[in-house]
Amino acid sequence: MFTGIIQCTGRIVAVARRGDERRFTIEPAESFADLRDGESIAHNGVCLSVESHGARDYVAYASGETIARTTLGALAVGAEVNLERALAIGDRLGGHLVSGHVDCVAHVRRLIPAGASLRVEIAFPAAHAPEVIAKGSVALDGISLTINDCTRDVLQVNVIPDTQKRTTMRHWRAGTAVNMETDVIGKYVRRLLQCGEAQPSVNGERPPQAAKISRDFLLRNGFL
Repeated sequence: MFTGIIQCTGRIVAVARRGDERRFTIEPAESFADLRDGESIAHNGVCLSVESHGARDYVAYASGETIARTTLGALAVGAEVNLERALAIGDRLGGHLVSGHVDCVAHVRRLIPAGASLRVEIAFPAAHAPEVIAKGSVALDGISLTINDCTRDVLQVNVIPDTQKRTTMRHWRAGTAVNMETDVIGKYVRRLLQCGEAQPSVNGERPPQAAKISRDFLLRNGFL
């Protein structure tokens, strides 16, 4: 798990392609002195495992599935990525719970100056609308942000100056593709509601009816 608080950016120093797969060699802007092979690091919000590492860089593998569902396939040598190492027990949870499993690719629609901050409008696939709520959380390229407002397929976030300076967000322009992960709690609630609906028959046999999920059920079980 991650928090969406970017620790530093990294630079892609090599890309090895094999079919749909990629192996990226990444050099963090700050030293990861205690880096270990096998640990998880979020790259623009995508969780990848460290295969090997040297004194200043490390290698991470991305499967064809990851390349197909995220923006990582567009990364070339010299590209900059947001980096966050996995959350350790006892760390401060400064952002929100982020899994590093990207739900969709969204696109920057507009950037609007708002004092020292920047309001950013993001267009996303409407299929994810039930997981996007005003004043809820979203991870965009791994950055934890609060949703100011939203419609069925557009959300707006406010980006403070420090975030603009410390992340790849400073390179965003209208049309920029970004990895989007919706709130993990919202996804589980949505799935619970779906599983409460009547189940279809299989080979003429209907499976046992799942417990009906309602507001009263959620209240009784401490969800609301």
